[in-house]
Amino acid sequence: MSLSRFKLVFFSPHNSTRSILDHLFKKFPQELGKIGQYEQCAFITRGTGQFKPVLGANPTIGSVGELEHVEEDRVELVIDDKGNNEEVKNAIQELKNVHPYEEVAYDVYRLENF
Repeated sequence: MSLSRFKLVFFSPHNSTRSILDHLFKKFPQELGKIGQYEQCAFITRGTGQFKPVLGANPTIGSVGELEHVEEDRVELVIDDKGNNEEVKNAIQELKNVHPYEEVAYDVYRLENF
């Protein structure tokens, strides 16, 4: 089975980013954030996220029907997967478990080796 690499990108309120990363790196020390002889690697960019909760939502921040702007971080880190996407699925599920938002915004990209 060959190793596949992915990049996980997610968005979190700035005051939650550190605790989310600490949790993920502790839970998946061999799979997340490893680049060569370095571990717990991540790239974090600050920005402003916006969202408008609709009827039926249970927002952590803001109110249903009102547009909300939040200081958020875009977090990027690599995932080493053994080939069946299990490590990617597990990392995403754990991200959803520890993230404060009801709906977590994230993207996953497959990385190519050259």
